[in-house]
Amino acid sequence: MPFDPTIAAIRFGMGLSPTIAPPVSVADMLVRLAGPDTIAAEIPIPTYTDVYPSPLDYRDATRALRAAQGTDAEEAADTHRQQVRQDGHQLLLTHIRSDLTRAAHTQDGFRERLARFWADHFTARPTKGIDRHLVSPYIEEAIRPHVAGNFADMLVAVVGSPMMIWFLDQHQSMGPNSPAARGGDRGLNENLARELLELHTLGVGGAYRQTDVRELAELLTGISANAQRGGYFRPERAEPGAERVLGVDYGGGEPSIEDVNAGLRGIAMHPDTARHLARKLVVHFISPTPDVDLVEAMAARYLENGGVLMGMYEVMLGHEGAWSPDALKVKQPFDFIASSVRALGVPRGKIMTAGQRVIRRSVQIPMTVMGQTWQRPVGPDGWPEEEENWITPQGMAGRITWSMQVPQNLLDRLPDPREFVFTALGPTPPEAVLFAANAAETVSDGVGLVLASAAFQRR
Repeated sequence: MPFDPTIAAIRFGMGLSPTIAPPVSVADMLVRLAGPDTIAAEIPIPTYTDVYPSPLDYRDATRALRAAQGTDAEEAADTHRQQVRQDGHQLLLTHIRSDLTRAAHTQDGFRERLARFWADHFTARPTKGIDRHLVSPYIEEAIRPHVAGNFADMLVAVVGSPMMIWFLDQHQSMGPNSPAARGGDRGLNENLARELLELHTLGVGGAYRQTDVRELAELLTGISANAQRGGYFRPERAEPGAERVLGVDYGGGEPSIEDVNAGLRGIAMHPDTARHLARKLVVHFISPTPDVDLVEAMAARYLENGGVLMGMYEVMLGHEGAWSPDALKVKQPFDFIASSVRALGVPRGKIMTAGQRVIRRSVQIPMTVMGQTWQRPVGPDGWPEEEENWITPQGMAGRITWSMQVPQNLLDRLPDPREFVFTALGPTPPEAVLFAANAAETVSDGVGLVLASAAFQRR
């Protein structure tokens, strides 16, 4: 199948736009991805290291309140603590606005899709309500810089992030024979090691055994996090001696984070890791039943390139199945909303200045109704790919309601549905949708029918 700019924008990007031209070739897509992250620079999200309020800010405010109890300073300290909490809540709303604006206005839709794909691959949920605004900074710091780079660098950054450390209780783990554990009642925690092998690298059915899980868990001991230092290495918690993971020994000398990182880089280059990542990419972007030869070709290129991800993307985009006219994937709720906002041409300023009520009614509540609560997947395996998780009676009712009611709240004037059907679906929309857009009694009905159509829901 030949390259198709409409498919490029819809299947591999954030959708068509009335003002932004779609890519003109696979080379164009890859050049944009290899270039600067322009939209992130224009619409910045703070990294985890630089975010305010941070866990340290909240900890300090809590300690100040405790110290002030029973004194004249208690009311001021309580007000400050509440303000820190409120600042975090407001920042969460800002992150939603920023993500939506990036999706609606980027000229590099493939990068936005990849950032969301890898963020889901490395799902890390906040463990406390006060940390809900920290997911986007985690993605901005540990994932987004590496989507066009080396997978091992992303893996190392993720494992060293406080978000992942706290999410999988790695801060509670210590080597059974480490100085810190002697005489204590805490010990080894295998959560992070198991998810690293089962979800993040080799995958379910990969060539690892329980002994590899335990050895990797022992290698990871020493990795910890706290509010003041973020993610850091505690040698007194590290299990002494070398650890044998997938047949390779790591460590054995003085405990060091470099031993951990060497282990992670070794796992990143395992053939099963290459196949697992390739398969996930194909399932996410192209088909729920991936072409075996394509997966093997992508995995081979990954290994040849030393784990650099661009080679995998190039092979995937060069396969004829990538450009099949059959739309086999359903947009997840955020992608549906974002591609709708993009197709409608909602201005940047309109999104970025939207009030709390608008964000809740236009994004957060509808996403939850559609089955995808913002940045809160149920488990560490992220959001499901299977369409039956998204095409449900409640989910479809939510999509239809959004399509018919929300667009008129986002724009002062809706586009003519007779033109919008081509803007949203490209030059050859299905006849049924074209007829509906032309026959609609009102402009809002016509726009809603286009957005609610099966053709718009799929990519």
